[in-house]
Amino acid sequence: MTRPLVLLSNDDGYRSRGIEVFARALEPLADVFICAPEVEQSAASHALSLHRPLRLFRHAERIFSVDGTPADCVYVALYAEGRILPRKPDLVLSGMNHGVNLGDDVFYSGTVAAAREGALKGVPSMAVSAAIGADFEGAAAFAARLAVALHASSQGPVLLNVNVPVGRDWGARATRLGRRIYRDEVEFRQDPRGREYLWIGGPGAAHEAVAGSDTEAFDEGVVGITPLVLDLWDRGVQARAEELAASVVAAR
Repeated sequence: MTRPLVLLSNDDGYRSRGIEVFARALEPLADVFICAPEVEQSAASHALSLHRPLRLFRHAERIFSVDGTPADCVYVALYAEGRILPRKPDLVLSGMNHGVNLGDDVFYSGTVAAAREGALKGVPSMAVSAAIGADFEGAAAFAARLAVALHASSQGPVLLNVNVPVGRDWGARATRLGRRIYRDEVEFRQDPRGREYLWIGGPGAAHEAVAGSDTEAFDEGVVGITPLVLDLWDRGVQARAEELAASVVAAR
């Protein structure tokens, strides 16, 4: 079978250990091209830089960075007209992230957004995150095997979110999204000149017990493979939306 062409990105930046380890694990199995943020872009979600120019940097034959978001990097790589990729990639992979992206994290994660951008453009895609305390080399090898299996089995665009727990020699199972709960807060401080500044986001996170979830798999030391949808339409709320539309029209 022809070696797959892989576009590899992340949100920790092209210098991060996670992307380097993942690339090394993939290279015996695929042709790997890296296009990742110039600097860390954690929690950038799916932002695109539409109101400022971007710069593309080449660091080696197959390693590039963009001074933008993770989604910017994938977008640029896909449409750079041969400057980065020789053809459309077979897979878009994102990671390996330093820390997990469980449950609600998928809405904020730049790691997941890079993979989502690939899936939106019609390429099978996968985001990979490893817990602090996981065997990084082992996690990368596991994710590389999973990527090859995804390429072999893919029948069109798919988006997977993969989380590797602490330890090594993991089992794996398909999961649903769990519920990740952060202690939300805004902390106001003063700088040395007396001016106010603030930090958002409280420390620490917990998750609820949800059967079959990625958080449950994580707690049990199992790799969770969560398929995510690109169509966010909610069939269950459609009837309510129709009622609201009818009531507004009737009230004119």
